[in-house]
This record gives sequence, structure tokens and C-alpha cells, in this order.
Amino acid sequence: MTVAFWCVLIALCLPYVCTGIAKFSQGKFGPRQNHDPRAFLDTLEGFAKRAHNAQLNSFEVTPAFAAAVIIADIVGNAQPVTIDVLAVVFITSRLLYIICYLADWALMRSIVWLIGMGLIVSFFFVSM
Repeated sequence: MTVAFWCVLIALCLPYVCTGIAKFSQGKFGPRQNHDPRAFLDTLEGFAKRAHNAQLNSFEVTPAFAAAVIIADIVGNAQPVTIDVLAVVFITSRLLYIICYLADWALMRSIVWLIGMGLIVSFFFVSM
């Protein structure tokens, strides 16, 4: 299994880290809220709300990242090390994105998001 494939697994797990932060950072999530966790998440504010939003964005971007890694691997024109490095840098960008979201650094978050999207696109270019 390549480093890039392990990075796909990490990307799949990151939304759930954000979910945990969103649900448990305010100490209000319990068995009662678990009956309708989406309604509970809609009531969040501040830090917890930003964690929830980071979760949603992580769910949105992960399929594109996974597809890019898989396509780059299938095409086979890129060096495996290049794909691995791009994948690690993408995961790093996602971690920075989550940190920026939680810290409410909106401009920096947008810049890091753009870098992450550029990294996804780069998988296609290195595979040509």
C-alpha cells in the first residue's frame, strides 16, 4: 500500500475528528442529542459551529482527493514518490485548513483551501 493510499484513509477520517470536536467541545452532547444529532449540530455556535463546518467541508473535498490519487495511480505516468509527496502535502493542507477554521482565521483558511484544491488538480498534471 502506498503512502498516498494511506493519506486517502487519513482524509476519510478527518471529518470524524471534526465531528467529535463539534459535538463534544461544548459538553452539551449526550444520549438525548444522539437521537437527532443533525438537529443538534444545527444549533451550534462559535468554535463548535466552525468545527461542524470544517467537518462538512472535509466530507465535500475527500472524494475529489481520493479520485485524484486513484486516477494518478491507475494512469501510472507519475513517479510514485511524486504522488506520495502530493498526498502528504494535501493532508498537511487539510490539517492546516481545520486549524484555520477552528481558530476563525477566515482569509488564511481560504488560502489554504485554495492550495488544497490546487494540489488535487496537480495529481492530474503530474500524470499526463
